[in-house]
Amino acid sequence: MTETALSANAPVRIGTRRSNLAVVQAEGIRASLQKIAPNESFEIEALRTLGDKDKLTALYEFGAKNLWTSELEEKLTSGELDLIVHCLKDMPTRLPENCELAAIPPRDDARDALIVKAGLPYTSLDTLPDGAVVGTSSVRRSAQLRRLYPNLRFANLRGNVETRLAKVDDPENEYTCMIMSAAGLQRVGLQHRINQYLQSKDGGIFHAVGQGALGLEIRKGDTKMQELLNQLADHKSTLACLAERSLMRTLEGGCSVPIGVETEWIQSDKLKMSAIVVSLDGSQSVQDSVEARLETTDEANSLGEGLAAKLVEAGAEAILKDINTNRPAKE
Repeated sequence: MTETALSANAPVRIGTRRSNLAVVQAEGIRASLQKIAPNESFEIEALRTLGDKDKLTALYEFGAKNLWTSELEEKLTSGELDLIVHCLKDMPTRLPENCELAAIPPRDDARDALIVKAGLPYTSLDTLPDGAVVGTSSVRRSAQLRRLYPNLRFANLRGNVETRLAKVDDPENEYTCMIMSAAGLQRVGLQHRINQYLQSKDGGIFHAVGQGALGLEIRKGDTKMQELLNQLADHKSTLACLAERSLMRTLEGGCSVPIGVETEWIQSDKLKMSAIVVSLDGSQSVQDSVEARLETTDEANSLGEGLAAKLVEAGAEAILKDINTNRPAKE
């Protein structure tokens, strides 16, 4: 096992995807680490992952959720990287045996956002006309929208933030609007393009597990990196996100399964978590919520498992089984 950079004078190597958003996120973590450890040097290495290389295949057809992470994890485990900065929602809920989720910094806006094609007058989902085309690669988003807005149409939309925005704004393209995470737009300075913030009470959309949060991944047993990253961790963000990840892990859902979630601290130590599972066509759904006082990661995991059990009892398992049975095969 390669020694961590913190035990020598070598720079700490931070891995990330190559998109502008991913690099911005990694630079933010690097700046935070530089303040904590001013005598260390930190370098960013940006890689193209499978999900970046194949921008045409719908995410739903990939099935597994490691299309954004495996190349980076190979470099982490070989010692070529010391730390990976992920969007937490892109991290599998089960990591390789020799990797671990070291820290979750303070979470940003977890909501989805509606962005309307430049020049069109629509300001919310409710104002979209019949037949409006929503660009999204997420079956979680399209399934929830089909359930509530059967008058809308959907078209696959992949690419980084700027690419997707350019495709939607192109007059030659059919898109009326797109849905993406509010945090992604905010981090690259494009929050002014948000026409509507979406949540269960406004637009009817539950966000993705871990959305709006970053996940910092290290080699298992790298205690020096763990001690450093502990200083970036946020207790409440960590508990909420671990509860969400436990929910998904228990339901065995990948990134392209329609599981939506919302977590809210209703007291200083009490978390309410709500979730929905929707069939791809929006015709079937189950929804429930739980709340509990949380102090430890074990309690967070138990909360997620408890909500998953309630959803399964209400019919979620049959919906998810049908989705996975009918998933297109990848060669």
